[in-house]
Amino acid sequence: MTDEEAVTCGLCGQRGEPAAAAAGLGWLRESDAGRTRWLCPRCVRDHVRDIEGKLPSEYW
Repeated sequence: MTDEEAVTCGLCGQRGEPAAAAAGLGWLRESDAGRTRWLCPRCVRDHVRDIEGKLPSEYW
């Protein structure tokens, strides 16, 4: 895996293959104020409540 091909978790810094992230294999892409941030599967599990809290109230 080269630096150009790797995605990096915005919380813990774990690196992964973009193909795995794009396929939805546990990675989460988060967009906020025009910035994109990736979260690895472990951080997604650890922070799922924070992620849910960002959903608009219409969702619920």
